Amino acid sequence: MKPFTYERAETPAQAAAAASKPGAKFLAGGTNLLDLMKLQIETPTHLIDIGRIGLDKIEPTPDGGLRIGALVRNTDLAADPRVRTEYAILSRALLAGASGQLRNKATTSGNLLQRTRCPYFYDTNQPCNKRSPGSGCSAIAGFSRQLAVIGSSDACIATHPSDMAVAMMALDALIETVKPDGKTRGIPISEFYRLPGKTPHLETTLEKNELITSVLLPAPLGGIHVYHKVRDRASYAFALVSVGAILLKDGSGKIALGGVAPRPWRNVSAEKLIQTGAKEFTSRLLEGARPTQENAFKLSLVQRTIEGVLTENRS
Repeated sequence: MKPFTYERAETPAQAAAAASKPGAKFLAGGTNLLDLMKLQIETPTHLIDIGRIGLDKIEPTPDGGLRIGALVRNTDLAADPRVRTEYAILSRALLAGASGQLRNKATTSGNLLQRTRCPYFYDTNQPCNKRSPGSGCSAIAGFSRQLAVIGSSDACIATHPSDMAVAMMALDALIETVKPDGKTRGIPISEFYRLPGKTPHLETTLEKNELITSVLLPAPLGGIHVYHKVRDRASYAFALVSVGAILLKDGSGKIALGGVAPRPWRNVSAEKLIQTGAKEFTSRLLEGARPTQENAFKLSLVQRTIEGVLTENRS
């Protein structure tokens, strides 16, 4: 591990201001960042510990929604009675996402920002545009069974690993931030993640050292909430395909996918086809897909998984 300096921030404003230092990175739960530092994939020269700046509450909003602090632990978020009853898709996605030990440490903001688990990203002996811009993508001609079938580019076919973010996408979450100059803003989650294009190392629309302070959920929609995750083993595995769905009484719904793209995948215009059936909806949802020979099976797996979700929850 390369040497770095460390400071503990006491307030969000102090943390944001400290981020102006060269090579600074925020440290929350550390469940992803510390592993990447050990592998020298991430090499910050200054760590800002934000574990004591507050931002660890789940609070109601005036319009009936919830504001989730950036440092709320995944375990606490999944167990919150309001989340379990009114945003059950989120609770179910979190419980599907990791072991209990990791959920006890992982934070809301860290979950949103976790890096891909593409094996070539983690192997520093292999070219990877996400890790080393311009070096090439080893995955395209390599082992790609787990990787993206849509939203990818000639520069990167990695997938986003978060289960929680899939639920947040279906819920139309708003991500609230503060910049080093103290300015705040809200970013719809639909605009938060970048597609790789020619710059796969730029993964979100956050500006340099912008700090996530909370995630805002709109008033609950009701309906049936489902999170179905297909993986190679029963636990502690990333999704081959996951489907997060909110199915409403009038037959409409909101559906987001995990395990298939560089970001949680949702196509709002396709959702008007949910009532016509899984085949028609999936065809529109995955329009423009570019699978490899090894992961083309994901296209039919998505359709079958969506069909199962719709059939089981509307019978």
